[in-house]
Amino acid sequence: MSVPYETAAYEPAESPESPEEHLARLLGRALNSFELPDEAIRPLDCALAQDSSLHSAHHSAGLHRETYRHTWLLADGSAVTLWELVHNTVPGSDPQHEVYVDEEELRAATARLPLPPDAPDFELPVLVTLAPVPAPRHVYAPDDSADHARRLLRRAENPDRPDGETAQALSTAFAHQITQAFGRPGRAGRQGLAFSLYEHAFLLRDGRELSLWEVEHTATPDGRHMCEVYPSEVAARDAMERRAARQR
Repeated sequence: MSVPYETAAYEPAESPESPEEHLARLLGRALNSFELPDEAIRPLDCALAQDSSLHSAHHSAGLHRETYRHTWLLADGSAVTLWELVHNTVPGSDPQHEVYVDEEELRAATARLPLPPDAPDFELPVLVTLAPVPAPRHVYAPDDSADHARRLLRRAENPDRPDGETAQALSTAFAHQITQAFGRPGRAGRQGLAFSLYEHAFLLRDGRELSLWEVEHTATPDGRHMCEVYPSEVAARDAMERRAARQR
Protein backbone atom coordinates (compact mmCIF):
# COMPACT_ATOMS: atom_id res chain seq x y z
CA MET A 1 0.00 0.00 0.00
CA SER A 2 1.36 3.39 -0.92
CA VAL A 3 0.94 6.06 1.74
CA PRO A 4 1.57 9.83 1.76
CA TYR A 5 4.06 11.28 4.21
CA GLU A 6 4.88 14.75 5.42
CA THR A 7 8.61 15.23 5.00
CA ALA A 8 8.59 17.73 7.86
CA ALA A 9 8.33 14.76 10.22
CA TYR A 10 11.57 13.46 8.79
CA GLU A 11 13.56 16.65 8.21
CA PRO A 12 12.44 19.51 10.48
CA ALA A 13 11.76 22.63 8.40
CA GLU A 14 13.43 24.80 11.01
CA SER A 15 16.50 22.61 11.35
CA PRO A 16 19.55 24.80 12.05
CA GLU A 17 22.00 22.34 10.53
CA SER A 18 24.19 23.38 7.63
CA PRO A 19 24.37 21.45 4.34
CA GLU A 20 27.65 19.91 5.56
CA GLU A 21 26.06 18.82 8.83
CA HIS A 22 23.10 17.31 7.01
CA LEU A 23 25.48 15.35 4.79
CA ALA A 24 27.42 14.08 7.80
CA ARG A 25 24.21 12.95 9.48
CA LEU A 26 23.00 11.22 6.31
CA LEU A 27 26.26 9.35 5.79
CA GLY A 28 26.54 8.55 9.49
CA ARG A 29 23.31 6.54 9.51
CA ALA A 30 23.81 4.84 6.12
CA LEU A 31 25.03 1.24 6.30
CA ASN A 32 26.71 1.50 2.89
CA SER A 33 28.28 4.96 3.12
CA PHE A 34 31.75 3.44 2.69
CA GLU A 35 30.74 2.33 -0.81
CA LEU A 36 29.96 5.84 -2.06
CA PRO A 37 32.60 7.25 -4.44
CA ASP A 38 34.65 10.15 -3.10
CA GLU A 39 34.14 12.14 -6.30
CA ALA A 40 30.39 12.16 -5.65
CA ILE A 41 30.68 13.28 -2.02
CA ARG A 42 33.61 15.72 -2.10
CA PRO A 43 31.77 18.58 -3.93
CA LEU A 44 29.09 18.60 -1.24
CA ASP A 45 31.54 19.96 1.34
CA CYS A 46 31.05 23.46 -0.13
CA ALA A 47 27.31 23.32 -0.83
CA LEU A 48 25.34 26.54 -0.37
CA ALA A 49 21.99 24.97 0.52
CA GLN A 50 20.28 21.62 0.92
CA ASP A 51 16.77 20.28 0.44
CA SER A 52 15.19 16.90 1.30
CA SER A 53 11.89 15.41 0.19
CA LEU A 54 10.04 12.12 0.31
CA HIS A 55 10.22 10.28 -3.01
CA SER A 56 8.07 7.20 -2.31
CA ALA A 57 6.67 5.12 0.54
CA HIS A 58 5.14 1.66 0.94
CA HIS A 59 3.80 -0.14 4.02
CA SER A 60 2.66 -3.76 4.04
CA ALA A 61 2.14 -6.25 6.89
CA GLY A 62 4.48 -4.47 9.28
CA LEU A 63 7.20 -3.94 6.68
CA HIS A 64 7.93 -0.49 5.35
CA ARG A 65 10.08 1.20 2.77
CA GLU A 66 10.58 4.90 2.13
CA THR A 67 12.88 6.60 -0.33
CA TYR A 68 14.10 10.17 0.06
CA ARG A 69 15.75 12.60 -2.31
CA HIS A 70 18.49 14.80 -0.80
CA THR A 71 19.69 17.61 -3.07
CA TRP A 72 22.52 20.09 -2.53
CA LEU A 73 23.00 23.39 -4.37
CA LEU A 74 26.66 24.00 -5.23
CA ALA A 75 28.45 27.31 -5.66
CA ASP A 76 28.67 26.85 -9.44
CA GLY A 77 24.87 26.69 -9.68
CA SER A 78 24.71 22.93 -10.23
CA ALA A 79 22.84 20.49 -8.00
CA VAL A 80 23.86 17.07 -6.68
CA THR A 81 21.33 14.49 -5.50
CA LEU A 82 21.75 11.49 -3.22
CA TRP A 83 19.00 8.90 -2.80
CA GLU A 84 18.24 7.37 0.59
CA LEU A 85 16.44 4.08 1.16
CA VAL A 86 14.91 3.50 4.61
CA HIS A 87 13.40 0.08 5.39
CA ASN A 88 13.02 -2.64 8.00
CA THR A 89 13.89 -6.29 7.48
CA VAL A 90 11.23 -7.83 9.74
CA PRO A 91 8.01 -6.35 11.17
CA GLY A 92 8.73 -4.11 14.14
CA SER A 93 12.50 -4.02 13.63
CA ASP A 94 14.57 -0.84 13.61
CA PRO A 95 14.84 0.95 10.26
CA GLN A 96 17.96 0.54 8.17
CA HIS A 97 19.36 3.31 5.98
CA GLU A 98 21.19 3.06 2.67
CA VAL A 99 22.37 5.84 0.35
CA TYR A 100 22.89 5.72 -3.42
CA VAL A 101 24.29 8.20 -5.91
CA ASP A 102 21.73 7.64 -8.66
CA GLU A 103 18.14 6.56 -9.02
CA GLU A 104 18.99 3.38 -10.94
CA GLU A 105 20.99 2.09 -7.97
CA LEU A 106 18.07 3.01 -5.72
CA ARG A 107 15.65 1.01 -7.88
CA ALA A 108 17.96 -2.00 -7.82
CA ALA A 109 18.15 -1.81 -4.03
CA THR A 110 14.38 -1.52 -3.58
CA ALA A 111 13.80 -4.46 -5.93
CA ARG A 112 15.43 -6.86 -3.47
CA LEU A 113 13.05 -5.90 -0.64
CA PRO A 114 9.86 -7.92 0.07
CA LEU A 115 7.63 -5.04 -1.01
CA PRO A 116 6.18 -3.97 -4.37
CA PRO A 117 8.48 -1.81 -6.53
CA ASP A 118 7.94 1.94 -6.71
CA ALA A 119 6.63 1.94 -10.28
CA PRO A 120 6.30 -1.19 -12.43
CA ASP A 121 7.67 -0.90 -15.94
CA PHE A 122 5.14 -0.54 -18.74
CA GLU A 123 5.04 0.57 -22.36
CA LEU A 124 2.63 3.04 -23.89
CA PRO A 125 1.06 2.23 -27.27
CA VAL A 126 2.98 4.01 -29.98
CA LEU A 127 -0.09 5.96 -31.09
CA VAL A 128 -0.74 7.47 -27.68
CA THR A 129 0.26 11.12 -27.36
CA LEU A 130 0.59 12.51 -23.87
CA ALA A 131 -0.46 16.11 -23.39
CA PRO A 132 2.11 18.27 -21.61
CA VAL A 133 1.44 18.80 -17.94
CA PRO A 134 1.08 22.53 -17.26
CA ALA A 135 3.38 24.01 -14.67
CA PRO A 136 1.63 24.78 -11.39
CA ARG A 137 0.57 28.39 -11.08
CA HIS A 138 1.34 30.57 -8.11
CA VAL A 139 -1.22 30.82 -5.34
CA TYR A 140 -1.54 34.55 -4.84
CA ALA A 141 -2.86 36.36 -1.78
CA PRO A 142 -4.02 40.01 -1.83
CA ASP A 143 -1.94 41.78 0.83
CA ASP A 144 -0.85 45.34 -0.04
CA SER A 145 1.35 43.83 -2.74
CA ALA A 146 2.40 47.10 -4.39
CA ASP A 147 3.81 48.31 -1.07
CA HIS A 148 5.58 44.99 -0.56
CA ALA A 149 7.25 45.41 -3.96
CA ARG A 150 8.35 48.96 -3.09
CA ARG A 151 9.85 47.85 0.21
CA LEU A 152 11.62 44.91 -1.44
CA LEU A 153 13.23 47.13 -4.08
CA ARG A 154 14.10 49.77 -1.47
CA ARG A 155 16.14 47.38 0.64
CA ALA A 156 18.00 45.90 -2.34
CA GLU A 157 21.66 46.99 -2.19
CA ASN A 158 22.91 45.67 -5.53
CA PRO A 159 23.48 48.35 -8.20
CA ASP A 160 21.97 46.13 -10.92
CA ARG A 161 18.62 45.74 -9.16
CA PRO A 162 15.47 45.99 -11.32
CA ASP A 163 14.95 49.39 -12.90
CA GLY A 164 12.25 52.02 -12.65
CA GLU A 165 10.18 50.40 -15.39
CA THR A 166 9.85 47.27 -13.26
CA ALA A 167 8.97 49.36 -10.22
CA GLN A 168 6.30 51.16 -12.24
CA ALA A 169 4.76 47.86 -13.35
CA LEU A 170 4.77 46.56 -9.78
CA SER A 171 2.88 49.61 -8.60
CA THR A 172 -0.22 47.91 -10.06
CA ALA A 173 0.34 44.63 -8.17
CA PHE A 174 -2.62 43.59 -6.05
CA ALA A 175 -1.57 40.09 -4.94
CA HIS A 176 1.68 38.24 -4.40
CA GLN A 177 3.31 35.06 -3.14
CA ILE A 178 6.73 34.53 -1.56
CA THR A 179 8.41 31.13 -1.85
CA GLN A 180 11.86 29.90 -0.98
CA ALA A 181 13.37 28.84 -4.26
CA PHE A 182 15.75 26.21 -2.97
CA GLY A 183 16.07 24.41 0.34
CA ARG A 184 16.79 26.09 3.62
CA PRO A 185 19.40 28.74 4.39
CA GLY A 186 22.80 27.09 4.55
CA ARG A 187 26.31 27.94 5.59
CA ALA A 188 29.23 27.62 3.21
CA GLY A 189 32.85 28.63 3.38
CA ARG A 190 33.58 30.49 6.56
CA GLN A 191 31.58 29.89 9.71
CA GLY A 192 28.24 31.67 9.70
CA LEU A 193 28.13 32.44 5.96
CA ALA A 194 24.50 32.06 4.85
CA PHE A 195 22.62 32.24 1.56
CA SER A 196 18.87 32.24 0.94
CA LEU A 197 17.03 32.58 -2.37
CA TYR A 198 13.39 33.66 -2.57
CA GLU A 199 10.95 34.27 -5.38
CA HIS A 200 8.51 37.16 -4.93
CA ALA A 201 5.78 36.56 -7.51
CA PHE A 202 3.31 39.38 -8.18
CA LEU A 203 -0.03 39.41 -9.96
CA LEU A 204 -0.68 42.70 -11.76
CA ARG A 205 -4.07 44.25 -12.43
CA ASP A 206 -3.77 43.63 -16.17
CA GLY A 207 -3.40 39.88 -15.50
CA ARG A 208 0.36 39.70 -16.02
CA GLU A 209 2.65 37.90 -13.60
CA LEU A 210 6.03 39.32 -12.64
CA SER A 211 8.65 37.83 -10.34
CA LEU A 212 11.57 39.32 -8.45
CA TRP A 213 14.31 37.09 -7.08
CA GLU A 214 15.77 38.02 -3.70
CA VAL A 215 19.16 36.84 -2.46
CA GLU A 216 19.78 37.25 1.25
CA HIS A 217 23.30 36.54 2.44
CA THR A 218 26.06 37.39 4.88
CA ALA A 219 28.89 37.23 2.33
CA THR A 220 30.00 40.76 3.25
CA PRO A 221 33.35 41.94 4.63
CA ASP A 222 31.91 42.44 8.10
CA GLY A 223 29.47 39.51 7.96
CA ARG A 224 26.40 41.74 8.07
CA HIS A 225 23.11 40.71 6.48
CA MET A 226 22.65 41.97 2.89
CA CYS A 227 19.72 41.88 0.48
CA GLU A 228 20.03 41.84 -3.31
CA VAL A 229 17.16 41.69 -5.82
CA TYR A 230 17.31 40.48 -9.42
CA PRO A 231 14.80 40.25 -12.28
CA SER A 232 15.43 36.56 -12.97
CA GLU A 233 16.41 33.37 -11.17
CA VAL A 234 19.46 32.97 -13.41
CA ALA A 235 20.77 36.40 -12.45
CA ALA A 236 20.13 35.70 -8.76
CA ARG A 237 21.94 32.36 -8.82
CA ASP A 238 24.86 33.93 -10.72
CA ALA A 239 25.11 36.52 -7.96
CA MET A 240 25.13 33.80 -5.30
CA GLU A 241 27.92 32.03 -7.16
CA ARG A 242 30.01 35.20 -7.40
CA ARG A 243 29.53 35.99 -3.73
CA ALA A 244 30.45 32.46 -2.67
CA ALA A 245 33.55 32.45 -4.88
CA ARG A 246 34.88 35.57 -3.16
CA GLN A 247 34.75 33.84 0.21
CA ARG A 248 36.87 30.85 -0.76
